[in-house]
Amino acid sequence: MKTREIQLTAQIAGVPGERYFAIAETEVNGEVVVRTERVGLAATYLELMRPDCHLPVPAWQAGRRVGVTAIGTVVASDSPDLEVGDLVQSMTGWSEHSAGPAASYVKLDRDLFPDPGYYLGQGPTAYYGMAEVAGAGAGDVVLVSGAAGGVGSLAGQIARNLGAAKVIGIAGSAAKVDYLTDELGFDAAFDYHDDLDVRLKELAPEGISVFFDVVGGAVYEAALRAARPGARFALCGSLASQLGDAADRFPEPDCQAALARGVDLLPFSCHHTPDQIAAWREHFSDWLAEGRFVYPQTVVEGGIEQVPGAFLSMLKGAYRGNVSVKLA
Repeated sequence: MKTREIQLTAQIAGVPGERYFAIAETEVNGEVVVRTERVGLAATYLELMRPDCHLPVPAWQAGRRVGVTAIGTVVASDSPDLEVGDLVQSMTGWSEHSAGPAASYVKLDRDLFPDPGYYLGQGPTAYYGMAEVAGAGAGDVVLVSGAAGGVGSLAGQIARNLGAAKVIGIAGSAAKVDYLTDELGFDAAFDYHDDLDVRLKELAPEGISVFFDVVGGAVYEAALRAARPGARFALCGSLASQLGDAADRFPEPDCQAALARGVDLLPFSCHHTPDQIAAWREHFSDWLAEGRFVYPQTVVEGGIEQVPGAFLSMLKGAYRGNVSVKLA
C-alpha cells in the first residue's frame, strides 16, 4: 500500500528550518501493517539530523524517513503475535503507515495509561538519569534545568517521588515557572533569565546535592558554584547551544572546577533498553495510580505535514512537557 512520510532533504547545518523536510509517497509492505496515530518529538532528533552527529547511533541521511517513536493500530497482520486492532509502539518515525516484521513492534496495553501518548514520553531517560545515574533520594536538594521540557518535567517529579527534600526547577518564562510549582509539584522554580547565582542562593542556601542538566552553558556554571561538596551532576544535554556547530553543541564541562568543589560529573545517554523502559513504566504507572505524578504533555493535532513545524516549534520552546503529534 502507499503512504506518506517525512524525509530529510539534506542534513542540517546551522539553524533548522522547514526547507530541510519534505513529504514523500512510499510503499509499505510487511508481515504487519500499522496505521500511525501518534508520533513523538524530542530535541535529540536534531542531533541525528546533523552531518557531524555526536550521538552513538548513525545519523539520518537525506532522502530517508526521519523520526523515532510512533504509536499506531495494526490494520493488517500475517503474524500470530499481533492481531488487527492491537495498539503497538515502534521506532518507525514520521509516517502515516509503517510495515515490518511483527518482532519490530511492541504490543501495548491500552488500559495501562489514560492516554496512548503517555507511552511516548521521555520517561526512561528521566528515570535512568535521576534514579540510576544521579541516585537521587532522601535528603537531596535537586536542581533541574530545562524543567518544563519533556525530560526535565519528568525528572523533577521523579526526584520528588524518590524522597528528595527539595526540588527546584529552571525554566524559560514566568508562565513555565508557575506551571512547575502550581501543576507539577516542584518546591520552587525560577526563570533562567534571572540572576542565576542570586536565585540559587535564595532557594538553596544549603547548596544543591543533585543537578539534572539538559541545558549546559551558564546554567551549568551557576549550578557548579551552588553545589555542595559531593554533589552529583547528571549531564543529559546542552540545549543552550544545540543550534551551533559541533564544538559549540557539546562544550566540555569545566572538570577542574568540578574537581575542586568535589562534584561528580556524570554524563550519560539512555539507550531505552527493555530494562530501562520496564523500570520507568512500573514506577510511572504506580505513581499515576497513587496520584503522585502529573504527566506533562502537549498534543499537536493535524496531518503528517504538521509534524516538521511542530518539531521546529518545540525546539524554540513553544510547548511544555512531552510533545507528540496526533495524526488526523
